[in-house]
Amino acid sequence: MSASMKLLLIEDNPAMQATLQRSLSRRGMDVAACGDGRQALLKWSVFHPDVVVLDLTLPGMDGLQVLQQARASGWVTPVLILTARGTVGDRIIGLNAGADDYLPKPFDLDELEARVRALARRSSSRTAADSDPAPSPCLGDLRHDRHSGAIYCRDEVLDLAPRELALLQALLARPGHAVSKERLFDHVFPGAADVQYEAIEVVAYRLRRKLAHSGVTLVTLRGLGYLLKVSA
Repeated sequence: MSASMKLLLIEDNPAMQATLQRSLSRRGMDVAACGDGRQALLKWSVFHPDVVVLDLTLPGMDGLQVLQQARASGWVTPVLILTARGTVGDRIIGLNAGADDYLPKPFDLDELEARVRALARRSSSRTAADSDPAPSPCLGDLRHDRHSGAIYCRDEVLDLAPRELALLQALLARPGHAVSKERLFDHVFPGAADVQYEAIEVVAYRLRRKLAHSGVTLVTLRGLGYLLKVSA
C-alpha cells in the first residue's frame, strides 16, 4: 500500500478537521478536507480518494445522506464513519447505509490510521483480484463504467441525478430484460422506509426524458416493470 494514499476527510468541526488533516498528512497521506455535506459529494467526485473518513453530523446534508447518495451513484470508495454517536443502533444504521468501518469519538489517532490503511489495503486487494473484470455493461450507445460508476453515451458522461443513475445502472445490468419495480425500488431507494412506492415512477419518467436522444428507450411493461431496449 502506497504511503501517498488519497484520503478525503469530511468533518465539520474546524479544529478537529485541521488537526486530523495535519496529523494524517505528516503520516504520509494526501488529505483533502471539507466540512459540508453537499461540498463533500462534489469533492469526492473530483478528488477520487482511496478512503473516505466521514463524520455523521454535517451541515446541509448529514453524513448518512452523503453516504447514501455516494453509494446510489455507484461510488465504491471505502468509508470509515467517524462520529460522536456511539450507540450500537447508530453503528448498524451507518453500516447498512454502506459504510465499511466505524470509529466513535473520542478515538486514538494511531487506531484511526491503522483502520484507514486496512480499508485501503482491502480495496487494493479487491482491485487486483478484479484486474480482468467482466466487460462494462453496454446497450446501444450507452456504456456503464464499472470503475467510476458513470454512464457514458457516445463517450460523453450522462448528466444524471443519483437516483436516475442508480435506476439506469440496474437496468443496464439486464439489457432487454424486464426488471420489476420492487427490485428497482430497493436499488434506487435502499432502506428508505418513508418513501412512497410510486416514487420509482417519477425517477423513471425523468430518466426517460434524459435518454430521449441516446438511441436507447426506457419501456414500461405493465405488471412486469421496466426494460431498456435499443430504439427502433
